[in-house]
Amino acid sequence: MDGIINIFKPKGLTSHDVIKELRKHLAIKKIGHTGTLDPGATGVLPICIGKVTRISEYLLNVGKEYVAELTLGMATDTQDIDGKVISYSDKNVTVEEIYRVFEDFKGEIEQVPPMYSAIKVKGKKLYELARKGEVIDRKPRKVNIYDLQINNIYGNKVIFYVKCSRGTYIRTLCDDIGRRLGTYGYMSYLTRTGVGEFKICDSLSLDYIKNMGKEELESFIWPLDESLSHLKSLKVDDKYYKQLINGASIPIHYSHHLEKIGEPLRIYCKGKFIGIGLLTQINHTVNIKMDKVLI
Repeated sequence: MDGIINIFKPKGLTSHDVIKELRKHLAIKKIGHTGTLDPGATGVLPICIGKVTRISEYLLNVGKEYVAELTLGMATDTQDIDGKVISYSDKNVTVEEIYRVFEDFKGEIEQVPPMYSAIKVKGKKLYELARKGEVIDRKPRKVNIYDLQINNIYGNKVIFYVKCSRGTYIRTLCDDIGRRLGTYGYMSYLTRTGVGEFKICDSLSLDYIKNMGKEELESFIWPLDESLSHLKSLKVDDKYYKQLINGASIPIHYSHHLEKIGEPLRIYCKGKFIGIGLLTQINHTVNIKMDKVLI
């Protein structure tokens, strides 16, 4: 069994809890996720099974989509609903101000990672230090907000949709927006609606999977190459098959659709997907060399 299962993670479970339950149910050792989803959040959690665990790194950088709720007027130490309220504000902001500030957060922005995060500093996770009451300086990181749309505003609540790059903290986005408005804000709800090609409408609950037979479940597993559809593909002449799978560099005709040296590509040979290759250049010749052979 090789491929990806699109899981709908319920609130209250960690991403590791989901892995643990699936490993037990499917009796599979090679299983992993493509990026954690906080215990308090729900939604899309792609799970890699079998050979796909070897290519999970290529799934980490795909865009993430969320629907979140921002509550204005308060700040918490975790920047979400599970934290302790540390600041209040009675300031009223207008709908026009909210829309204007949301526009300011589109595109490339800088975020300071929250203390309650799994980022490691000198070998220790930030949330471990935060639980001890420690606060340390964190360097801001550049992230991309590809799309940011307000769905509804009622009272001090703002429901919004966001599509963003890897490493974006939605709760930090809520905190930053609140402060830009001259008040405070925290993330009161979060659902991840998409991870690359994996959408919430196609996700399966753990309970549903546990009631499936193996044959039925296999019909819901995404094949290796479809799981990587965000990568460009390249067909290589059948005569190079043995050389490719044995790690040799194969010269190719460089085409405009292959963008840059070092770019990972889905490689097809003999009418089938054989793995991930990387563009390399030796002197003036562009080559393809397999990075992950998946046959």
